Formats: sequence, C-alpha cells, structure tokens
Amino acid sequence: MKVSVREQDSLWRYSQLFQVPLPLIIDSNPGIDPDRLMIGQTIDIPGYIISEYTIAPGDTLWLLSVRHQIPLDAIMLLNPSVDADSLMIGRTIRLPVRVTWPIVQGERPYPYAVLMEELNQLHEIYPFMRMNTIGSSVMGKPIPELQIGRGDKRVHMNGSFHANEWITTAVIMRFVNDYLLALTNRQAIRGLVMEPYYSSAMLSIVPMVNPDGVDLVINGPPPEEPYRSQVLQINGGQTDFTGWKANIRGVDLNDQFPANWELEAERREQTPSPRDYPGRFPLSEPEAQAMAELTRVRDYDRVLAFHTQGREIYWGYEGYEPPESETIVNEFARVSGYRAVRYVDSHAGYKDWFIQDWRRPGFTIELGEGVNPLPIEQFEEIYQESLGIFLASLYM
Repeated sequence: MKVSVREQDSLWRYSQLFQVPLPLIIDSNPGIDPDRLMIGQTIDIPGYIISEYTIAPGDTLWLLSVRHQIPLDAIMLLNPSVDADSLMIGRTIRLPVRVTWPIVQGERPYPYAVLMEELNQLHEIYPFMRMNTIGSSVMGKPIPELQIGRGDKRVHMNGSFHANEWITTAVIMRFVNDYLLALTNRQAIRGLVMEPYYSSAMLSIVPMVNPDGVDLVINGPPPEEPYRSQVLQINGGQTDFTGWKANIRGVDLNDQFPANWELEAERREQTPSPRDYPGRFPLSEPEAQAMAELTRVRDYDRVLAFHTQGREIYWGYEGYEPPESETIVNEFARVSGYRAVRYVDSHAGYKDWFIQDWRRPGFTIELGEGVNPLPIEQFEEIYQESLGIFLASLYM
C-alpha cells in the first residue's frame, strides 16, 4: 500500500499508525533516507492493501474509523483531499485493509505460472521481500530468488531440483507466506515470535530450480520445438511424464555438481533420460550454473535442499560436514519426526558440493513418503512436518 508523505510524517509514525514493525517499513523503501522524508514522497506500507468505499448517508470519517477499526489519521493519510466536515454522499474514498489471509494456495498443482503469479502478489503486499533473478532455464524462464531478513546468518532453501518433486515448491511457498504474515501482523508461529529472526537471519529461497521440468510433469510436453520432440523421444514416445526428474534436456540437475561427479557419471545414465543422467560435464545446465553462482556470491552459512520422498534428512558428505551439522540435524529430526541419515552412496548433489567446498552444514530433506509425484492430498501433512524444520533453520 502506497501513501504520500505529509508534513511532520515519519516512518516511525507510520509504524505506530499501522502497527507494522519499523524495520519492515524501512526495508520496503530502499533508497529512501528515513531521516529525510520529503512532502509528497511515496512510501510503501507492507502488509496492507487499499479498498474503495462509497460514502453513504450518515457516514463520517470518525464512524468509519470505529466501524472498520482503522485509526482516523490512517484514513486521512489515504484521502488528503477529503474534507472530513463535509463528506459527499456517493463519493469514493480509500480505506487501508490489513492483510491477514494467505495468498499462496499450495494444495493444487503448482507449475511455474502459478509460482510467478503468487510471488508477484506477495511482493506487492510485502515489498521488504526482495526478488531477484538468478538466471534462466533452458527454455528461458527466469529463475527467481527471494530474500527475507537483514541478519548476518545466511540461510538458503531451495525446491524442485527434480521435476516430479514440485510439491516442494508449494510447501516452501506456504512457509514464505506464513512467515510474511507473522512478521507484518506481529504474530507467532508455533509459539515463536518471528520479528527477532528477521533481524538475525537473511533467508534466501529459490522455490523452483527446475521450472521447465516442473511444467513438463504438470502440463505435459511443451508446444515449442525442438523441446517437444526431444522430450517425447527421451520419454520413449510416452506422453505421461510423471516419472520425469530431469530438466527439459534430460539432465538430472541434482547430479550436476562438482563433488565426485566423475564417480556418479560412471554409474548413471549415459544419455539424456527422464532421470539420473548427470550431463556431459559438471554444471553443463543453466539451472545448475545459476545455483552454483548464487551460492558462491551469497556465501551461505547453511543450505537446505528440499526433495521428496522418504521422511529422511541427509546431512553428511565424505566426512567434510562440520560438527555443528549433527546438532542442527538432530533438532530438525526432533521437530519433524524425520530420520537423520549421515551418509548415502551418492555424489554430485547440490548439498554434497556445498559441504565439500564450504565445510558448512548442508541438508537434503526428503519430504513425505510414497511415490513421486506425491499426491497433493499429502500437502497439509507434509507442511506441518516440515514447518518445524523451516523454523529451526532460523533459530539454530
């Protein structure tokens, strides 16, 4: 919600008027000096939208303030040209509405178009959530990264490395929405007030690493050539892509990282495939390149890669994991009911590469249980199991 600065206004005044934490207002207005506001300057107030109201007989701004539980000065701020002493019946005025409902509707198929639509809505309401493009998929879809928070602890999460694990994106986005709601409304999640974590942690999220693959699984082969013919050939002419894990070129993106890639390449598929083909060389695919470059630039303290399925958390790689990883994964296991697994016979994954190169905690979290893609009916159960992991990643 945008407001226009009046004489004597300040961001602190807006924080008190709308009951929104001051850091969220400051971060919603990058480039604006809080100590040098100018009359007429436009300021974003997070956590609000504007509704229009038509003046009826007997209305006064004071009555509207009481009826809608809105401070009178907030109504005046949004309607600077309205004369409070002579309201005209039939005139339309603007009222601020606090957003207390979720935008993300995760319990449905969640292709790239739905992701971007809901991300744009969230960014409009919560402009302190920063959005960046880290690169593009093979088919040219921009891959978004979100950043929430201003703290020194740098925590990264990602989902949908594998196409038929797209429910991970919906689960991550549900958490993002719940976190934003709790921050702007000063609410707790599972008894934890979120405002201190905004100050202590910078949360980086890539909700959909593999947008082309996700769309392939959910929507079927794309109309564009040569991609349509290629995926049909790789899939043996079958139009059912529910078993597809790879990107649109038949490369498994979680077998793309330079952590003993050669060992994995020897025993995996040798040509493009719906799953398990590691590519011609490490980081051959634009999606993997984008994730690698982002990780180098952001220099994360820990990373969490969400996959399905198995209700397990993989946390070690070749003995490179630091001692604190065990403390963190034990808490993840406690709050989720998932099983902590130190080593598996696998290489070249994103988590493996991060642990190997940074010697910092990295985790692959296998959400839910069953056959991929997991049925959407499991969404709520999976979310409640994983919510504790999301929160623990901020406070551990």
